[in-house]
Amino acid sequence: MLVAAALCPCPPLLVPEVATGAAPELDPVRAACRDALGVLAAARPDRLVVLAPTADGTAATRYPQGSTGSFRGFGVDLDVTLGAAGPTPWSGPQLPPALAVGAWLLSRADRFEVPVEAFGVPESLPGDRCRPLGRELAGAAPRVALLVLGDGSARRSVKAPGYFDERAGAFDAGAARALGAADTAALAALDERLAADLMVSGRSCWQVLAGAAEDAGLRGQLLHEEAPYGVGYAVAAWT
Repeated sequence: MLVAAALCPCPPLLVPEVATGAAPELDPVRAACRDALGVLAAARPDRLVVLAPTADGTAATRYPQGSTGSFRGFGVDLDVTLGAAGPTPWSGPQLPPALAVGAWLLSRADRFEVPVEAFGVPESLPGDRCRPLGRELAGAAPRVALLVLGDGSARRSVKAPGYFDERAGAFDAGAARALGAADTAALAALDERLAADLMVSGRSCWQVLAGAAEDAGLRGQLLHEEAPYGVGYAVAAWT
């Protein structure tokens, strides 16, 4: 059963070494993410699952505890490990960038003495496949917590990665309301085609969460919302 969820954005710029001189600009986002992860720790889960979007694939990809990731592709000699490494080092594929951000966030939070695993969820995964995955994850242990990563639209300004789209602000505002209210129905109803047009990376992960939380009766709190660099970032906690 799902007992808590933390929702955070996943730009590599959250890592100060990647952001370099621009690092202070995202300090409020980092602080909100720490608060959201504190909510997860306080829920005392017996299983922690990290979800993050991936650009490719047709199904979710599992990464076990001890999986490693790197920010070397962003010019930084920094490696991360998902949770505590197991007795046998993981020799499979490295964590994709968004999951590497999740592993970095966990490394800065209160230590979770619980099993941790991660799933890369394709951004294009249809909602009718996202929600069953969420129900499966929530039912895998008595007390499950989710760290759900994903960004809003990357078309919030003319300097945004996808340039400006006048629909982006309204979409992000609606998504932020749903995240802050733990409104699973609103998340499940997010327009997949519009999300793709607006370059919303978090839609599929949010809909996995909607499936996981549909019978959990959780309450939400929006901790932070902004759109630096023309990309929507929202941080929320559900308990």
